[in-house]
Amino acid sequence: MPLLAIETTCDETAAAVITRGRSVLASVVASQDALHARWRGVVPEVASRAHVERIVPVIDEAMSRAGIARRDLEAVAVAVRPGLVGSLLVGLAAAKGIAAALSVPLVGYDHVAAHLYACRLARPEPIRDPCVGLVASGGHTSLFLVRSPLDLERLGGTIDDAAGEAFDKAASLLGLGYPGGPWIERAAAGGDPRAHRLPRPLAGDRDRLDFSFSGLKTALRYLVRPPGAPADTPPPTGRRLADLAASFQQAAVDSIVAKIDLALARTGCRTLLVGGGVTANALLRATLEALAHDRGVAVAIPPRELCTDNAAMGAIAWERIERGDDDGLDLDVRPGTDRRRT
Repeated sequence: MPLLAIETTCDETAAAVITRGRSVLASVVASQDALHARWRGVVPEVASRAHVERIVPVIDEAMSRAGIARRDLEAVAVAVRPGLVGSLLVGLAAAKGIAAALSVPLVGYDHVAAHLYACRLARPEPIRDPCVGLVASGGHTSLFLVRSPLDLERLGGTIDDAAGEAFDKAASLLGLGYPGGPWIERAAAGGDPRAHRLPRPLAGDRDRLDFSFSGLKTALRYLVRPPGAPADTPPPTGRRLADLAASFQQAAVDSIVAKIDLALARTGCRTLLVGGGVTANALLRATLEALAHDRGVAVAIPPRELCTDNAAMGAIAWERIERGDDDGLDLDVRPGTDRRRT
């Protein structure tokens, strides 16, 4: 019998039906990108209201695609941390209602750990722990020592912007759309990544496994609009736009990969797991694969549809169920960051 997984940590309303054998029978994601594009970032109140409108249709669609009735569900899983509190509460309320009505277990799971678990869904062969794990998204850029799917120790993370947030802000500076990652990647395709010298903050610091993207973002801003330039200075176009996008993208990727390289050297792990929306970036994926080849380690990168927020990665809840662990209806959300051990 399968479980129903629900994901509403930020601005995607998602549901998936997943068997005990980790086969995803259906996965449905309703994006809110168009709602937040005017602000070039997620507005929490808007996100919460959109979840309320979409949660039931998304769940119904997932169940319909899976071809099962609700009475056939064995459990209900829901992401309860970290995330936007209003968004999390919508998913939790729906999950509690279904679990109570069906008298089946309710299982809360960690959204960040689930991003890394997506690597296991995409590989037929088992992944040998421990691993180094990177989660890079709009809200998170963190490195973990992954001892098991449910045992993650945070090694380091961003001290300011998350990588995805930096891509969004860079796209805004360049006059591109939202979300920024895909727009930057497309604009960079025809550009020279060496055209502009941009900083790689903390990349050369061998004493810490933290990231910083605010300085990179500020450096790009001064290239686009130097100090003293009019506020209505038009964004770059043509070759200059392509070169700026390519230079920014390369600097961001270099900053991420430098810390992964350091984490692999420090821990001695032979496997790298990566997840989160930023890891859908083609340059980052190729650079990580090259790093893994050079270091002689295995790398697991989910397909792009499992990098961005989705409920299929809620398959991690089976790890708790199979050890006889679940939650009561008093389960609550834990918003905030991933600055903790899972």
